[in-house]
Amino acid sequence: MRLPEPRGPLSEALVHDLATGTTLSATTIERADRVAALTDDDLQLSLAICYELHYRGFDDVSDAWEWDPQLLGVRAGLEKRHLAALRERVGPLGVTDEPIDRQLTALIAADDGPSLSSYMAKQGTVEQWREYLTLRSVYHLKEGDPHSFAIPRLSGRTKSAMVEIQADEYGGGTAERMHSTLFAGMMRALDLDSTYGALWDDAPAAAFASVNTMSLFGLHRRWRGAALGHLACVEMTSSEPSRRYSAGLRRLGFDERVTVFYDEHVEADAVHEQIASVDMCGSLVAEEPELAADVLFGAACSLAMDGVAAQHLLGAWECGRSALRREPPLAA
Repeated sequence: MRLPEPRGPLSEALVHDLATGTTLSATTIERADRVAALTDDDLQLSLAICYELHYRGFDDVSDAWEWDPQLLGVRAGLEKRHLAALRERVGPLGVTDEPIDRQLTALIAADDGPSLSSYMAKQGTVEQWREYLTLRSVYHLKEGDPHSFAIPRLSGRTKSAMVEIQADEYGGGTAERMHSTLFAGMMRALDLDSTYGALWDDAPAAAFASVNTMSLFGLHRRWRGAALGHLACVEMTSSEPSRRYSAGLRRLGFDERVTVFYDEHVEADAVHEQIASVDMCGSLVAEEPELAADVLFGAACSLAMDGVAAQHLLGAWECGRSALRREPPLAA
């Protein structure tokens, strides 16, 4: 994967330093202290670049950068601003004495964000589908990886439940059934380049803000509760929207060879819902009751990021313009 095009002074300085292999410049460090938050292209791309060094890295960028102390310092500054923006968007969350699965259910039921899946089922055009898949590709070509970082930080039934969920994400041992592989096939069916990271330059800040939230939670032991809450919310809110997304593609004439990604989630996530909320989060909170607030915070962040993405896409389409930074190229 090549380094993406910069989107502002911070990402420009960061890309330059990584590409040249020199020590981070004072300018890069200084700019990291000045940037904004969730919808800021420069900040979100810069944070995504820092995190990507823990995933597959970049062409011609040394793997030694992954644990570079100065780069970690820059990343910490970006994370601080990202977290502050998340807290501001989510607002205060009350923890009760009810089982955590019921608290998660209540939190999800109270969400009043726009339904992107309903729009795509009934009105989404092929071009809007291409834009939607471009945005989601930043996450779905990684699939379970951000959440999987949390596995070594768990034990007992909590870890076992999470591994059970993640095993399905990775195809249950069959590479062709990995959810990232199924998503890539759907991209190709809509004439999109499914190469890992190929559409980063086209995707808006909302795409990176969503994945950056998962990466932050997964890469910090401090946020293991939030990582599990986020994953639980994904599983608890995926089945019905996936059914609608599948219906939207079929409305446009695509068959099960294309809809298999969503068809898989309709069935799998209906099962995962109980495993995630009761076995995984329930076991964690039983072992560490003090993490209940973090579990709810992670779930609330998942809902919030879905809202940010939906607002960005629907807002652009309502104005008759593209939701992307530029039109994605047709796949070869």
